Amino acid sequence: MLDLERRAIAALEALGVLMTNTCINYQTIMPPVLREHVAYGDTGVVIYSNSVCGARSNFEGGPSALSAGLTGRTPRYGYHLDERRAATLVVDVGWTPRELNDWGALGGIVGRLAGDYWQVPALVGIDRIPSSDELKHFGAALASYGSVALFHIVGITPEVRLDDDVLLRGQALRRHGVGETDIHAFHQSYAAAIDTVDVVVFSAPQLSLMEIAKVAGLLDGRRATIPLLVVTSPQVKPDADRLRLTERIEAAGGTVLSGMCFYQSYAREMAEANGWQRLATNSAKLVNIIGGYGYRPALLSMEACIEAACRDGRIAR
Repeated sequence: MLDLERRAIAALEALGVLMTNTCINYQTIMPPVLREHVAYGDTGVVIYSNSVCGARSNFEGGPSALSAGLTGRTPRYGYHLDERRAATLVVDVGWTPRELNDWGALGGIVGRLAGDYWQVPALVGIDRIPSSDELKHFGAALASYGSVALFHIVGITPEVRLDDDVLLRGQALRRHGVGETDIHAFHQSYAAAIDTVDVVVFSAPQLSLMEIAKVAGLLDGRRATIPLLVVTSPQVKPDADRLRLTERIEAAGGTVLSGMCFYQSYAREMAEANGWQRLATNSAKLVNIIGGYGYRPALLSMEACIEAACRDGRIAR
């Protein structure tokens, strides 16, 4: 398995590709700027770049993204065009999420409401400016559950400053309401039947330095008694090392991994080799994907994930 990965990396490097090995380039390596045309493949990268940065990309496959890198061109359609970027539905949010898993749950709900690639949801009612990590988890889940490539948050994201901006040629848009009860029900749909887990994974998307700092703080003075995996980018990892965050996490029994993706790294084979069946995470995107690899996932807060890791996998109710 490792040999296949090394061969792929060597082939790309021979073409002159800079192997950044990250799915959070918008937090680490040259985030795109407003109206910049790019050709990205990772769905979480595309939706963050389109929505939060105001850049322009479609969901590209590996071959088409590589072709864009070789030629400096990408097809002129979809979200590169103004007319595709107008909102197609409005979501009235009655409760602003507080934790990253709540933002992911909201993304999953809105993704199911949207339902296809050409839908552009606009959120109203968010009562504060979300952090980069909160928008990251929201967008990653929205793209995963709904194949959505662009969202707007009225008054926050760059292309929708006012309520009137969401309207396309005066059209009346369909509206949906999402409240705290819906977000709690989303969590319950995954965790209700799971009392213990075999592994805790923070991944998909990779963690920012701020997320790693929070993991380290929650683990101080504690000890993980089941596998606890913390996945970050090669750009963030040296800072985590320098600030001794890696040392604190690993002293508590966790493992900090750099430049990889949990579900793309032979997740099924890892489960079979280690006897893992039930997995806890605070990533709604990972929850949506990992069931296809034979896991039963629970979507929990970061605090609840750490608690489970330090209590032999038992989930506190």
